[in-house]
Amino acid sequence: MRTLIKQTVEKIGESVVVNGWIHARRDHGKLIFVDLRDRTGLLQVVFNPQVSQEAYDSATQLRGEYAVEIEGKVNERPERLINPKIVSGTVELEATKLTILAKAEPLPFDINAETLNLELPTLLDHRAFTLRNLKIQAIFKVQAVIIDSFREFMKSQDFMEFQAPSIAPATAEGGAEVFEVKYFDHKAYLTQSPQLYKQIVMSAFERVFSVNKVFRAEPSVTTRHLTEIVSLDAEMGFIKSWEDIRDMAEQTVKYILQQVGEKCADELKMYNISLPQTIEKTPTLSLREAQEKIFQVAKRDCRGEKDLNPEDERDICAIIKEETGSDLVFIYGYPTKKKPFYVYPNPQDPEYNEGLDLLCRGVEWMSGGRRINDYQQLMAHVEEWKMDPKKITMFLEAFRYGVPPEGGFALGAERLTMQILELPNIREAVLFPRDMERIDERLSQQSSEDNG
Repeated sequence: MRTLIKQTVEKIGESVVVNGWIHARRDHGKLIFVDLRDRTGLLQVVFNPQVSQEAYDSATQLRGEYAVEIEGKVNERPERLINPKIVSGTVELEATKLTILAKAEPLPFDINAETLNLELPTLLDHRAFTLRNLKIQAIFKVQAVIIDSFREFMKSQDFMEFQAPSIAPATAEGGAEVFEVKYFDHKAYLTQSPQLYKQIVMSAFERVFSVNKVFRAEPSVTTRHLTEIVSLDAEMGFIKSWEDIRDMAEQTVKYILQQVGEKCADELKMYNISLPQTIEKTPTLSLREAQEKIFQVAKRDCRGEKDLNPEDERDICAIIKEETGSDLVFIYGYPTKKKPFYVYPNPQDPEYNEGLDLLCRGVEWMSGGRRINDYQQLMAHVEEWKMDPKKITMFLEAFRYGVPPEGGFALGAERLTMQILELPNIREAVLFPRDMERIDERLSQQSSEDNG
């Protein structure tokens, strides 16, 4: 029976069988040492010809990334040789048998260097290989906890999960930055957001959430944008105001951060970072209040602008951090005409809506707010936004039959990952990033090969 590497510390003096990849090899005199890697960590294995000449002879063939099975005895390490940096650092395996399960060709570069000093395009060009690096793996362990924690908290608040379709007859945002697809003899689109679908499902189940791939045809090549992302969406009915949405979003994000802190301590240590700081009640400012603060403190006049630009977001986060200690800040009340048709206008000031964003360390993490639930008001917005009601017939039908006051929010899994780990480029937070220049391979490279 196979023993996982992290279990070896409980089996001192026992004979075990371990499986994994050769992480590193070191020859010292008549001994061969290897670091073996499996999904739980690293283990030092020693091949001694005086213990097993056959195992030692087989070990002379080993190099990085060979997949192997090793049988041997678990020995306690002397105190001076304990390695606290690895999960099995108090033990080593004295090999008695080695089986090579799969050989590896010579490696294009040292995958197990603590820091891969390679340009991002090279890392992505060799994605199938670079995913074996422990520091890169840490990114996706953190991301898995982010997504799991979102699910856990939603379920704890009695939200039901559903899966929204990826092909839609119309766009939720009403914009042009969508991917058009040929759907048999018809025109359709890859979904920008599960927004319309989660509102439909909410109208039946009251509280719903989804973890969905969404697609944005944004013609931009930046460190923060991708064409395919994982959207963590929630929608809830019977709210009193947009503040109910803010409070639920705040609790969700705080739970995610708590879980990452508890479950990913080793991964956070690899990146030498600390989690964003939160306080009991996350500061909330209107757009106009935020712009006034920027004017007063940063001495830049962005008052009257329809939104915060990246510099504004950095400034307001820095100001709030200085004033309150919080890395998080909510901004609400955007111009109604600058948001999608379904966002609820403020009854006292209809030119501004009840939408909100959550910013953290200078970057938007979340958008959401209250939605229009009155059918006549919704239809008036459909007409004003010059939308074709025939393309969203199913969505509109739900609102003809009694939809309560409602709202929701959405978080980007990749952007949270990037911000938490302080990665310089969002592509590092995606297993297989898609952007204007890449679909697995660089498109420019693919085109030149096709033309060649």
